Amino acid sequence: MAASLGFDVEAVTVTRAGAKSAVRLAVDGDVRPDLDQLEELSQALSGEFDARETAGTLNFGPGYTLELTTPGLETPLTAVRHFRRNVGRLVLVAGEKLRIAGVAGSDQGATVWLVRPAAKKKDAPVVVERDLATVSGALVEVEFSDAPAAESALVGLNPEKYRALCAQEDDK
Repeated sequence: MAASLGFDVEAVTVTRAGAKSAVRLAVDGDVRPDLDQLEELSQALSGEFDARETAGTLNFGPGYTLELTTPGLETPLTAVRHFRRNVGRLVLVAGEKLRIAGVAGSDQGATVWLVRPAAKKKDAPVVVERDLATVSGALVEVEFSDAPAAESALVGLNPEKYRALCAQEDDK
């Protein structure tokens, strides 16, 4: 059902607590779901769950609460789709704050390009290339201002341009 609306189910948690159970689903999409879309999915899921409980093929207990949410900032980025959805955002990777510039590939062999901020004001930011496996677990950082223009200019380029930038950096 979530897929038919363009969402991925990121997590499902069922907590049984006596007469009342809680079913929590975290969903996300390439475009963040808005409240109307979450409501539409919630109603569709409620109807399906109720029908299956009536048919005896699903049992959350005598009563349940359905909670639909989106992943929060505390949710680590672990899949290609997570990084794609956060291109341009600042992330914390192994204690270092980097900006996601671009992503290419699939979960089995993705490359992530990150912008390392300039060490000094006179320096330019640097693009670094990493395998997804080495940056899996990155956390999105909250930013209260726009990214520096020099960093923003390096976001959203094509993979060939990133490879060329990384090769230039390797030659230094």
